[in-house]
Amino acid sequence: MILGIVQTHPAFGEIARNQKQIEDLMGDRQADLWVLPELALTGYEMRGREESLQLSEELPAGPTTKWLAQMCRERNCYMVMGMVEREGRKVYNGSVFMGPKGIVGRYRKVHLYDKEVERFDPGDIPFNVYDIGIARVGVMICFDWRFPEVMRTMALRGAQVIAHPSNLVLPFCQAAMVTRTFENNVFAATANRIGVEDRDGRKVSFTGRSVIMGTQGELLASGAMTATDVMTVEIDPKVADDKSINKYNDTFTTRRVDFYEM
Repeated sequence: MILGIVQTHPAFGEIARNQKQIEDLMGDRQADLWVLPELALTGYEMRGREESLQLSEELPAGPTTKWLAQMCRERNCYMVMGMVEREGRKVYNGSVFMGPKGIVGRYRKVHLYDKEVERFDPGDIPFNVYDIGIARVGVMICFDWRFPEVMRTMALRGAQVIAHPSNLVLPFCQAAMVTRTFENNVFAATANRIGVEDRDGRKVSFTGRSVIMGTQGELLASGAMTATDVMTVEIDPKVADDKSINKYNDTFTTRRVDFYEM
């Protein structure tokens, strides 16, 4: 399969403009699964919960999911994109997993970072794995990378590929994904953004350098630091099913889980 990332530079609150940027960046490039950044159409630095609610949409009825569904139908592909999801008066830093036949699943960020705790409700959806035929895909969002239990849980549930929409500001994630993929023998696509936002009493800079990682922690593709970018890599998801290290050791069966209890 072809795994792709779109690294964007969104304009805060300008959804139509950000949609066009994504369409223009993708152009006629083809991938079976595209991963887009966290909060890809809205921007990141929301001034509190009320602005988050103003920018939020319901799934699957909102215009963002309809636009994404059309993209997937026209391109015959799957896409994972971060967005602001509303359910009643609750608002989530979420993502939607869309395919050519409609919505595959959704995820709401479990580990909220910094001021996100003032803007969003904590995620309440498990770390599900979705079988789309060509691959079994798990989804996490940005700061979830900091907690090794997230990718381990999805790997134990059979994930071959981890889709990772992000708005990275800390300098460590891209390097940490070497370990996250290696320790779980999975592929991962971390889709980041670039640019600076100065809206909520501080200036936030985003680090670019989106990465596609292989099952042994090898770097398969890396985006620019300060420019938008698109990258695609051909992978064989079945490689992630082989957890053997040598004839005596296996990434999962060698674990001594009875010693991991607190």
